[in-house]
Amino acid sequence: MMFGNTFVAQELLKQGASPNIQDETGTAPVHDAARTGFLDTLQLLVEHGADINLPDAAGSLPVHIAIREGHAAVVSFLAPESNLRHRDSDGRTPLELARQLGLSQVQWILERHLSAPA
Repeated sequence: MMFGNTFVAQELLKQGASPNIQDETGTAPVHDAARTGFLDTLQLLVEHGADINLPDAAGSLPVHIAIREGHAAVVSFLAPESNLRHRDSDGRTPLELARQLGLSQVQWILERHLSAPA
């Protein structure tokens, strides 16, 4: 998933690969796709049941990782379904992380979803 090859990802998922498998660091394919910014691969994973609220060993959700890497389009995709109140192991919500990093566009995306009616 780190290389963003949607064809390979789709074939693996068709053959029964789990979209939620985690390695020893708690990293799942959704974390890798969020880190690298491969939105099409991330969308494919979600279509096949990937849990976007799965924390890695550092307590980071894929949205935290996308924020750290500055992938606004990925944050925009993840925000509506992410637990935006989840805190990573440093105690930061996604919005707090975006503020700390000075990512105003990402802050706007997150604030819009936090203020949306449930």
